[in-house]
Amino acid sequence: MSDYSIDINDTKTQIVGKLNTAAVKNLVGIDFPVDEVYMYPGAIKHVRKNHPGIIESYGHLIPDMIANPDFIGQHPKVPNSLEIIKVVSDHLLLSIQLDPSGYLYVSTFFELNNGHNKIKKRLASGRIVPYKD
Repeated sequence: MSDYSIDINDTKTQIVGKLNTAAVKNLVGIDFPVDEVYMYPGAIKHVRKNHPGIIESYGHLIPDMIANPDFIGQHPKVPNSLEIIKVVSDHLLLSIQLDPSGYLYVSTFFELNNGHNKIKKRLASGRIVPYKD
């Protein structure tokens, strides 16, 4: 379990987790200069608008997803990004990006439709890898 938490009703920026940057570098070759992950009120608003019910049902899992993902990878079109996948009753994807000014933030959070097949395809293509720290 993570030492971090999230308040989905907070109107301030929150630190929602700490990324194991050494494991990320080892597994997917991304060398992030920082490890704390921020979540802005705008990201919560985005998830509520574009992925209804996800933040309410699964938002509490975000800190644990960051600390203990099942799979990680990088979106091929988004440099300095990290996709974190956690398999719970649904397949959840948390996207983290590095801002050019040097901090990590949650950019989106959603359920992968047909998640089992998408994970198989992403593993086969090398887009994601199983996470081990």
